[in-house]
Amino acid sequence: MKRYDDGPLPYSQGGPMPTRRPTIRVTGGNSSGGGGGGMGMGGGGGTIGRGGGGTVKRSKTLTRPERHVAPEPLINPTGQEDSAAHASGSKLDWWTVTSLIVTFWAPSPLLKMMGITEANSRQAWREKITLCFIAIVMGGIVGFATMGLQSALCPGGSNGAGYQLLGSRDSTLSIAGWAFNINESKPFGNVNFYELSNQMRGQDITPFFTRSAADYPDCTATNFRYAAPDICNAKAKEANECLLGQLNANSLNQYALRNESQYEGYSWAQVVNSTNYIVIDGWVLNMNPYMRANPQPIPGDPIDGIIRRAIDVQSSSGKDVTKQFYNNPDTRAAIKCLTTRYLAGKIDKTTPGCFVAALFLYASLIVILGVVLVRFFMAIIFSWFISHRLIEKKTLSRGTGIAPTVMPEGANVSVHNQTGTAPWAQPGRKGQAPVAAPAPVMSLDRIGAELFCVCLVTCYSEGEEGIRNTLDSIAGTSYPDQRKLLWVVCDGMITGAGEKQSTPDICVGMLEADPRFGNPQPMGYIAVGSGAKRENRAMVYAGHYVTKSGHRAPTVIVVKCGMPSEANDKKPGNRGKRDSQLILMNFFSRVTYNDRMTPLDYDLFRKVQTLMGVTPDFFEVCLMVDADTKVFPDSLAYLVNAMANDNMVMGVCGETRIANKRQSWVTAIQVWEYYISHHQMKAFESVFGGVTCLPGCFSMYRIKARKDAENDWVPILVKPEIVREYSQSDVVTLHQKNLLLLGEDRFLSTILLRTFPNRRNIFLPQARCRTIAPDTFSVLLSQRRRWINSTIHNLMELVLVRDLCGTFCFSMQFVVFMDLVGTIVLPIAICLTFALVVNSILKPPQKFEEAIPLMLLACILGLPAFLILITTRKLIYVAWMLVYLCALPVWNFVLPVYSFWHFDDFSWGETRKVEGEVVDKAGHSDATAVFDGTTIPLRRWDDWERSRLRKIRREEKRRRQMERMHGQAFYGDEDGMLVAPDRGFARDESDNQSIASSEEDMWGGDVGGYDENHPSFPPPPIALPPESRPLPGPTIGMDEMAQMLDQGFEEPPPANIRIDRRTPSPLHRPRVSPPTDQYSGQYAGVGQGRTPRHGRGESTSIEPHVNGHARQRSAGGQNGYGPLGPA
Repeated sequence: MKRYDDGPLPYSQGGPMPTRRPTIRVTGGNSSGGGGGGMGMGGGGGTIGRGGGGTVKRSKTLTRPERHVAPEPLINPTGQEDSAAHASGSKLDWWTVTSLIVTFWAPSPLLKMMGITEANSRQAWREKITLCFIAIVMGGIVGFATMGLQSALCPGGSNGAGYQLLGSRDSTLSIAGWAFNINESKPFGNVNFYELSNQMRGQDITPFFTRSAADYPDCTATNFRYAAPDICNAKAKEANECLLGQLNANSLNQYALRNESQYEGYSWAQVVNSTNYIVIDGWVLNMNPYMRANPQPIPGDPIDGIIRRAIDVQSSSGKDVTKQFYNNPDTRAAIKCLTTRYLAGKIDKTTPGCFVAALFLYASLIVILGVVLVRFFMAIIFSWFISHRLIEKKTLSRGTGIAPTVMPEGANVSVHNQTGTAPWAQPGRKGQAPVAAPAPVMSLDRIGAELFCVCLVTCYSEGEEGIRNTLDSIAGTSYPDQRKLLWVVCDGMITGAGEKQSTPDICVGMLEADPRFGNPQPMGYIAVGSGAKRENRAMVYAGHYVTKSGHRAPTVIVVKCGMPSEANDKKPGNRGKRDSQLILMNFFSRVTYNDRMTPLDYDLFRKVQTLMGVTPDFFEVCLMVDADTKVFPDSLAYLVNAMANDNMVMGVCGETRIANKRQSWVTAIQVWEYYISHHQMKAFESVFGGVTCLPGCFSMYRIKARKDAENDWVPILVKPEIVREYSQSDVVTLHQKNLLLLGEDRFLSTILLRTFPNRRNIFLPQARCRTIAPDTFSVLLSQRRRWINSTIHNLMELVLVRDLCGTFCFSMQFVVFMDLVGTIVLPIAICLTFALVVNSILKPPQKFEEAIPLMLLACILGLPAFLILITTRKLIYVAWMLVYLCALPVWNFVLPVYSFWHFDDFSWGETRKVEGEVVDKAGHSDATAVFDGTTIPLRRWDDWERSRLRKIRREEKRRRQMERMHGQAFYGDEDGMLVAPDRGFARDESDNQSIASSEEDMWGGDVGGYDENHPSFPPPPIALPPESRPLPGPTIGMDEMAQMLDQGFEEPPPANIRIDRRTPSPLHRPRVSPPTDQYSGQYAGVGQGRTPRHGRGESTSIEPHVNGHARQRSAGGQNGYGPLGPA
């Protein structure tokens, strides 16, 4: 049987997952169903099982877990092996077909001639061109919607008719429906154009002109009175009409009346208020000449009847007679004559095109301005009312004990009684006395409110000053040293540019070594990589990091040293930051599930348990910090408090500030961007618990969450689905590479939100840190290329998550969609912004619709400044905002365009430089060899522990034999003297080999050559209070006891008896310093003339050796329990 077949791995696809169901536990042998594993009860309210303590729990009857659909993994969703994944990656899907269609003009032979020889690289290039094409199309759509939609749908202006509204412009009059300017006109006879314009701007003066029947050829074919040829008759002259010359171009030039080429527009209210005005088919007709010529109704004239009925009866309904004229063929024929003879203008109406354009404009205003305002007010609410409550320290209440001096004589119950009966009550009959549930291995009461925290610091090529500042800041935080563990991972044998020592040598040189562990040996583990890169080895250095202020923090340093075949490589052991994080995630996942461990996991388990005094399954939270970040003193305590106060919080990030803000103009333009991205964007997202990106430089994740009122746990960061998806080694498509290779921190946040949509990611402004920002433009360009590209691809996945907070437009999913669109159209947006500003300067807006874009721009740029002023009251940030605004072309055009064109560049570029490094932009790894997984042993903790104990007994037996043979001349101080011989045969893959009866154990070379439990070393610290004697509360004296007896147990306690609510401080035994004559307290340098030994079976003895059998230490409790559960 192969090793991979005897149990599910945390990163495996199949296999049963541990589940827990609500139960009702009863005790006693007389309970029905108690011996048969349980029975139904109360309509699904619970079950009855054995071994309980009488605890009733109700099942979740109001939820539908069967409706929950687990999200499909983003990468390798079929769960195939690597080779199968590669094969499936070559299949054509819709996205591959789309990229081939868009890049049809670039066949593969042409790309080969351009130097793109690999098939994956050609496909990545095609996907890059397709994504750029999509970005250009979206930018064109936004540009057309902003600048061209109004002109295309409404060419005549906001109303689409090309007219000016009556009374809107001075010095205008209308003639035959057209607007004329009278600024250059001269009065003629009794007609004063200026007086007419002052009476009503734009009023119709057509009746003042002389007209004849020849001017209206459309009216010659009818005999109705509305078309009478004698227009300027005696009645018209009596009404002071026809006082001007003929209505033609000569007369207009003579009177200096200039046509504005616009119709005169009338609103419906103006038509109603105007005497003898009607509307036909949108045209406004001045029927005053007709009514004066025909003051009485004309019998038998349908046209006259419609006109008079509209004027007399429809005066309150708009005077629109279109329907009446179109109902009859005779009246329909009169429309053309009426509109040419009595035209005064056009009705104020909106065309369908103008309506659509206006609707789109107002919808954009509501949506964009709504999102901006909601973000603004939610950020204020978070800053004023929510953020300070997140850091309140959780308190635990303790019971009130009874002083032994007032106990009745003969009492046989403990003073700290938790059964609920009187302390002096007699034992009940058999089968009726309550029996407490068995104490769990890890009790929430014993852990307390100060959670065990592991602080992960990933190092690559940083210098000594940056690493020391980071470790000093974490170790020097106000959080208790006995509750935090520094976990430093050196990503390969790397020497940074300009450094004299390698990064591992720098880190190990800062450590005060623990003498019980000796010099470490390389331990194998399964890494993130392709082919031979999937196998890697690492050495674990353990000890304490001591600060100048006196803090002494337990520390483990994991140095990835690589395989022997990598000895001559430029970066041996390097597997990337994600692999460094997965060393921790895989370790705690296997510890949580008691799954099979690699040699590196078991080595870490032993050293962590010895340093902390508890097994690693006590750790609940993990702080991830980059090696160039300096944490503020109270930040770690604030982050842990936020986690302890709300079990639904699975991730929390603090505020990252720039330490070198005044170093160059490049750092200066980043100050405001850093600040507003936290205090506006992340603060808004925190209100809904959906922070989409927890920065990798300073964030805390929950390893596992406590269940309310239960000593049980829910894995979060170490959930197998998350570990499996985050540990994918083979990524084929451009989308997958942008997710995993460029923005691992954002990808981790994405899969957490996809897996746990009902849990929360929040931002904590009180937790602060400082980091070194890029100070040259080339480094900034490389960093933002990674950030922008990973942001786009992660938002593309996050927008598909349907379970986020809210619904439709009022949801985080819609906000994510808006962020995605806004990121893609940044280049066109900045161009449109400058065009808008220039156009507004040259042509100031005259209407509200024209001012809407300027209002949006003012809100987008001005509200963040106002937010900072009312929340922080720091005027200096306004100055930093002005610096940022000056650099808007860089942020919104240069950086996005550069990033889009480098979609297929998966390297870290200029961000981290290494001596002699050759950049791999394609993101390829060494896949020439095949990793079958059989070279890395995977065994459970109890199997590893048996091998360790057998090795100790075997070495002790051989030592006694050698001492009998050589006497006192044998000291056993040579490496390899007591090592089991390598028999040169391949290992059997069965776990059962470790429990064979033979003392020769083939696994002895993988358990490490040290004995942390040797009697010559001090015992581990006591990190938890003893379970059998909890910290007592206040003692009740005789008087208080008598008062309680008089009052009764059902009544509330007297006012003078107060319960002390204190958080117990964990006990910690000071560690004994190792003798100076036995051990120097420092490790030998990783690269100082010593090559890490990779052979199995080698052992490192601890000097001097003390005879005697080493006793086994177990922190797992009694009754056959090991550190991870039943052995």
